[in-house]
Amino acid sequence: MQVTRQRRINEKAQISLFGRRVGRRTTLVSVGTAVVLAVTGTAVAQTQQFGTEQVGQTTANGQVVSSDQYIAPYGNRTVINDGKIMSSSVSPDGTHLAAAVTDGDAALVIMDLATGQVKQKVGTNAADNLRISSSAVGQEGPTYSPDGKQLWLGQSDGYTKFTVNADGTLANPTAVSIPADGSKHALVGAAVFSADGSTVYSAVNGQNRVVAIDAATGTIKQSWAVGNAPRGMAMVGNKLYVSNEGGRPAKAGDTTINSYGTQVPANPDTGATTTGTVSVIDLANPTAAASSIDVGLHPTAVYAKNGVVFVTDTATNGVSVIDSRKDKVVQTISTQPWPEASVGYEPDAVTLTDDGHLLVTLGRANAVAVYRYKSAQEPVSYVGLLPTDYFPAEITTVGKNVVVSNTRGIDARRPTSSAGHGTHDTTSSLTQFTLPDDSVIRSETAKVFKQNGWTNGSVKVAQGSKAKAVPVPKRLGDPSTIKHVFLIVKENRTYDQVFGDMPQGNGDSALTQFGENVTPNQHALAEQFGLYDNTYDIGTNSAEGHNWLMQADDPEYTESSAGEYTRSYDTEDDALGHQKSGFIWSGAQAAGKSVKDYGEFQSIESKPAGASWQNLYCDTKNMQATGQKTAYPIKTGSAIPSLNKVSVPGFPLFDTSVPDIYKEQIWEQDFAQNGPANLNMFWLSNDHTGGPANSAAQVADNDLAVGRMVDKISHSKYWKDSAIFVVEDDSQAGLDHVDGHRAPIQIISPWAQHGAVDNRYYSQITMIRTIEQILGIHPMNQKDSAATPMATAFTKTPNNAPFTALPNRTSLTLGLSTPPSCGLDTPAPQDASAAPAPTSAKVPAKEQALAAQWNAWKSHQRLTGPHAVPDYANPAQMNHFTWYETHNWTKPYPGESKMYAPNDVPGAYIPSSESDG
Repeated sequence: MQVTRQRRINEKAQISLFGRRVGRRTTLVSVGTAVVLAVTGTAVAQTQQFGTEQVGQTTANGQVVSSDQYIAPYGNRTVINDGKIMSSSVSPDGTHLAAAVTDGDAALVIMDLATGQVKQKVGTNAADNLRISSSAVGQEGPTYSPDGKQLWLGQSDGYTKFTVNADGTLANPTAVSIPADGSKHALVGAAVFSADGSTVYSAVNGQNRVVAIDAATGTIKQSWAVGNAPRGMAMVGNKLYVSNEGGRPAKAGDTTINSYGTQVPANPDTGATTTGTVSVIDLANPTAAASSIDVGLHPTAVYAKNGVVFVTDTATNGVSVIDSRKDKVVQTISTQPWPEASVGYEPDAVTLTDDGHLLVTLGRANAVAVYRYKSAQEPVSYVGLLPTDYFPAEITTVGKNVVVSNTRGIDARRPTSSAGHGTHDTTSSLTQFTLPDDSVIRSETAKVFKQNGWTNGSVKVAQGSKAKAVPVPKRLGDPSTIKHVFLIVKENRTYDQVFGDMPQGNGDSALTQFGENVTPNQHALAEQFGLYDNTYDIGTNSAEGHNWLMQADDPEYTESSAGEYTRSYDTEDDALGHQKSGFIWSGAQAAGKSVKDYGEFQSIESKPAGASWQNLYCDTKNMQATGQKTAYPIKTGSAIPSLNKVSVPGFPLFDTSVPDIYKEQIWEQDFAQNGPANLNMFWLSNDHTGGPANSAAQVADNDLAVGRMVDKISHSKYWKDSAIFVVEDDSQAGLDHVDGHRAPIQIISPWAQHGAVDNRYYSQITMIRTIEQILGIHPMNQKDSAATPMATAFTKTPNNAPFTALPNRTSLTLGLSTPPSCGLDTPAPQDASAAPAPTSAKVPAKEQALAAQWNAWKSHQRLTGPHAVPDYANPAQMNHFTWYETHNWTKPYPGESKMYAPNDVPGAYIPSSESDG
């Protein structure tokens, strides 16, 4: 069937986003003040405001980014094309900014604030102006000495200390080591110099302590035990104030969850931390134990001025104001700009201007919240919001100039290849401005609301009415024609890599790696159930992507950990990576819906002896032919109690040594015996590639598993009220000509639009909101609360025609060094009208030496086996290897004129997500 080109561009005129007002309100609470922000409201457009706009496109509302937002910052912008800013500091004389960066071509950049130009790059890349041994950078810092003559950069095992030249550039890098404590590296947080510059006080995040370091010799002079995961720090007189993102140490009787080898107090349902504290160290009495002050959850930034300490409570959307004379919280400022959602704004930095304005960056809202401040005891008054670039993370003032560093800048738009974009083409930015008067701030507040899609009545809840069932109800709790949702999470592909060969959509066939002869089922599903060519994944990598799918957010903890990821990657087994409002499965349970999990977000797996890819492949054929149970039962589980309760035994998690068709058989047997839940979640991960078989073979394996699953569901009694959502966790493993975040998704249901090409802007967030709306799950935070359900992807009249899986056309055993005992796979004939897929893994003679170098590289990348780690390999190298292998070592990577050895790949200097190497 040929899909009819059916572009429904911007159905109907868009409703003005600013049709109604929401009144301003202020709420007072005891023990201080909580100020709830509100502003001129909006009507009902939400994410629909994007219409058919694409990521990267500049519109009247600003530039579209992949997180359901526009960006158009107030003030002057400087884009930094050297990666994401993890943290930054301004020199004492106010002339330069030092920014720790990651996912780019440096670890540290020095910027001239007057010109906005990068003066120096420091890192492991040969092109950097100054070379150091590691590109890992921590969550906080870098830190200048009081006289501006030293700069300390926090890294995994301590610091690199630099001399600051007269022109602001750096010289003489010297390692300052903080020894590991068993398996726990230092993972330093913030650093503070003593007033005379002789001592550096360091939050040793990985070891739950603070140390005093001799600034001249690097010797550790003293150590204090503090709370869990100390991060931010400020000095007031003779006292250090240290934020503990993981809260207090656990007590007897606490429910606890792991975070970097420490059991921290956590919620028994969501696994999220339940305490936040600030430790106080009295330097005048250095032998005394640190005292503790309770604050909100996930305290991060600590800022002090005029004897007052401000702490951003990132997970509870507040700022705790501590009077240093009493060491008590005397005021709590709520940074909830939008009444519809109480969490998810993520305040992460704070500063106080000389004229009494308190400025708080809201990382996930792309804004600075502005308050009038007089004293610690007097409640602040809210002024409004100023828009920033993507994810503001640091703010400071230089005279009347306000400087904001934005972690993600203008999204992944760094110019690296003429062929397209990838998610690792990350940028960051600085925005600078003079604080405007209140009337300007109020007008800019309306702009922030529009850019975030914050609308009045976004989350409507049914009030007992008997509404008619529709696929996607307008109100939570109203009936849906869909009772069973299947969420299939895959790994790492862009739209162009899979669907670039489909002429109906907006594709580039030159970037297609896994076209119709590798993914016949995905292509057939797109023909039957619709092609979506303007849908985006948000994350750069797996640690971010799975969070966006399970939490509708990548919490600030994970966002700010990208510089080293030593503490956790992914964050399934780390309480600090879990938001307080829970996960989509816990929301489903709260709504009275049943849940089954097949591998997704799980963190525990053990396989029996003999469970090789080859043996599991043969076992799959036996299970399919005989209906017998597996001969190699795999044990799996989760550290999160609520997920462990709904995890189906025996279904593997991320493991490219396990065929996806094996996983499908484990599911199929459970489906036949027990039926589905209301929410069914899956991790089918072999399109990640890197396992024992050739890359094309692994993607074909993944395609066949999905096809068989859809076949089984659509021929079952559950089909009439089912919807299957197929999505990548992220799209990092290749290029796309529109944007690296553009990814293939599929919506498969009798109620889905059939035979259409849909080029409306959608994202992972809108997809999660759609599932929430179908099942009556309350949105988890402001991101999915603001998103528009994908009602336009569904119809009111069902088409119950089932789907019949197509046989694979690429051999599933292609490239195996050892054939399975049951024989090699014989694929179906390829479609001659489609681009050919590889039929042999034999390397041409002239490229065998090059392929041997790549195979040696592959053996060190932890792609398979018991210690396999998602995204351990350098992303640029992994993408090149997959391309070469898929094209049988005959075709250079897109945008390049030749094939490269591993260490010669452009971008090979970029550290991988998990490995600093």
